[in-house]
Amino acid sequence: MKTNRLNANDADFVPRLMALTAWSEERDEEVGERVRGILRDVAGRGDAAVVEYTNRFDRRDAASMADLTVERAQLEAALERLPAEQRQALEAAAERVSDYHARQKQDSWHYRDAHGTLLGQQVTPLDRAGIYVPGGKAAYPSSVLMNALPARVAGVAEIVMVSPAPDGELNDMVLAAAAVAGVERFFTLGGAQAVGALAFGTETVPAVDKIVGPGNIYVAEAKRQVFGKVGIDMIAGPSEILVVCDGKTDPDWIAMDLFSQAEHDEEAQSILVSPDADFLARVEEAMERLAPTLERETVIRTSMANRGALIQVDDLDQAMEVVNRVCPEHLELSLDDAEVWAKKVRHAGAIFLGRHTPEALGDYCAGPNHVLPTSATSRFSSPLGVYDFQKRSSLIGCSPEGASELGKIASVLSRAESLTAHARSAEMRIKKPL
Repeated sequence: MKTNRLNANDADFVPRLMALTAWSEERDEEVGERVRGILRDVAGRGDAAVVEYTNRFDRRDAASMADLTVERAQLEAALERLPAEQRQALEAAAERVSDYHARQKQDSWHYRDAHGTLLGQQVTPLDRAGIYVPGGKAAYPSSVLMNALPARVAGVAEIVMVSPAPDGELNDMVLAAAAVAGVERFFTLGGAQAVGALAFGTETVPAVDKIVGPGNIYVAEAKRQVFGKVGIDMIAGPSEILVVCDGKTDPDWIAMDLFSQAEHDEEAQSILVSPDADFLARVEEAMERLAPTLERETVIRTSMANRGALIQVDDLDQAMEVVNRVCPEHLELSLDDAEVWAKKVRHAGAIFLGRHTPEALGDYCAGPNHVLPTSATSRFSSPLGVYDFQKRSSLIGCSPEGASELGKIASVLSRAESLTAHARSAEMRIKKPL
């Protein structure tokens, strides 16, 4: 299979690696202007604009928002219609995801210093969260669970879901996942108009505090433009996986792990790093043999040719250097003592430990969130979690003694900044000597 071959000892390795892994969303100015116009229209005309754009882009003939609203009873009915095996899998995944995220929940805390001043943090959930889920013939129930359940665990009072339904096509698995995840409001909206409705609110769609979830270029651009009015999770790039293997894992397993990301789209990136040159060759042979067995072979081949790589290193220490330079979304450590090697990883969205932990399990049911930082943003960001749906307010409550002691410090510092009102406000609380 055609893919890129690199050696970490080559003089041009670093620039070649950086060129291969570099990805920045090309911001099409025309797309930006179209999105800006749609958002402005939705903000100004509300439901009427949302209905018009949905009819135009999703080939609907809705007369009003009532035709684009999915009632809770419809979600429950879809859950009841699911074959037993699918329902059991959905509910088992939801239970695992909820259990994992429950451990992330932060509680309020406070303490009192030596002067009796109370200091702390009050943690509260968002009032309302909006989740965007790709829709139509494609089914992404896992996206529903991964975006809605952390909000539910955080205590968000209302979860509003939007998902496009081109030609009126709705997927029972997506509807059932919304029922399992506790979605209160569901509208069959997509694109920039859906993001605008969530951000600004309309007569029917309530304005939310934060918008999360994946989407196409119009959704990504709309999220970028409404950020500040509402919070967003991230602007995600293509899917990525980097596998580090010592050569002891079945090459077929590794080939399929690489394909699990390559099949997403032509821009996805799959990289294998190993000190074993013979193993790299055997994985390459396995990829060529296994690709024809997959429905998305053409997409996989394009992805591997354009952005995939097989990288030879001297040893696993050098492999870790490559990992921390790439900062992958998904990192598989297909190694002995994977937990030990994981301690050397500084930048990765999710780390999959050992030979029996394929990334695919993380996408659906392991428990941790599959919404992860891409495009090397794991240098400074983290997976979606309960903390994304909680806010923290600082608590400060001075005792008379504390106000007097702190006032002396604040007086000096504020006068140094020529902020006299600050100084005098603090000084008024300083105890006068008897």
